Amino acid sequence: MHFAPDTLLSLRTAVHLVNTAAGPGDQLRTMADLDHFLQQEDFTGSRTRTVGELREVRHLRTVFRTLWTADEDRAVELVNNILRNARALPQLVKHDGWDYHLHATTPEAPLAERIAVEIALAVLDVIRGGELERLRVCAAQDCEALLLDESRNRSKRFCSTGNCANREHVRAYRERRARA
Repeated sequence: MHFAPDTLLSLRTAVHLVNTAAGPGDQLRTMADLDHFLQQEDFTGSRTRTVGELREVRHLRTVFRTLWTADEDRAVELVNNILRNARALPQLVKHDGWDYHLHATTPEAPLAERIAVEIALAVLDVIRGGELERLRVCAAQDCEALLLDESRNRSKRFCSTGNCANREHVRAYRERRARA
């Protein structure tokens, strides 16, 4: 599936956000961590820079992990709840060097709401395209990071947060050697 640029960006942001809690240590503990994350994701709009804002964004990791692992009916329910709670009003906008793309909140809406709505809209596109299986959890035995399978043949199994693919291939090789 070919994702629209804003959809792809939002899906990657969801993966990156949830994966800040994957692996050793939380990478989203402080306001500076949040600032760095938002800068890396090129996220714009108003900010309160409060502990509450940080807490709300950290909570989204749980929401998106649930969304990522949900079946289609549950994913639709979650997406609709996010959009309904934010009273989302989709509109085309052009800003910061981006061509026209979809927003459904104002730049002044709370940060966590803007993130949630943009990602919900992206997942909405994925569901409508029948591509929900592209939202995955890493197949490594010792990893719970999320991944977005952008491959043509839907074959991506391991995240990019560590060396999961290498570790799993070495583990499988050693198992095969032990059986031989």
